[in-house]
Amino acid sequence: MKDRSRGFTLIELLIVIAIIGILAAIAIPNLLNAVQRAKQKRTMTDMRALATAIEAYHVDNSLFPAAVCSGGFYTTPGSVLNENSFSSLTPTYIAQPPRRDGWGRFLSYGVDNGRSRYNILSFGRDGSSTSLVCGTTTDFNDDILYSNGTFVQWPEGTQQ
Repeated sequence: MKDRSRGFTLIELLIVIAIIGILAAIAIPNLLNAVQRAKQKRTMTDMRALATAIEAYHVDNSLFPAAVCSGGFYTTPGSVLNENSFSSLTPTYIAQPPRRDGWGRFLSYGVDNGRSRYNILSFGRDGSSTSLVCGTTTDFNDDILYSNGTFVQWPEGTQQ
């Protein structure tokens, strides 16, 4: 008696590989988009947490803290934060103030000359400043701006 082992034919293997390739072509762009969206959401959450600490400081001191020597109005980008920024907030108002956005770049913090208005700005995925559109954005490269307790420019909907 002959024992004939049967395996897969070359055609069957090629069909399986083609199906896997098609599924990967569909899934990978969606995965990359989800990763960028998660970075945006993390940035927005960190900005809210930092703003809460800044506003608590304002309640106690009647002015917003100076993170680094900065000026500018509430929609004007302020100074870029560094590892030593917001030492006046720790540990009373926030244990560890978020200083970086979801892409690993330092946030920008602006406070006006009277220290009565502030903003927190992330320059988005590309790290460069874009024009302020006030409202929703649909590009990962657009800035995210939080000013005086509310988002002025934020991502919403399908992003590019």
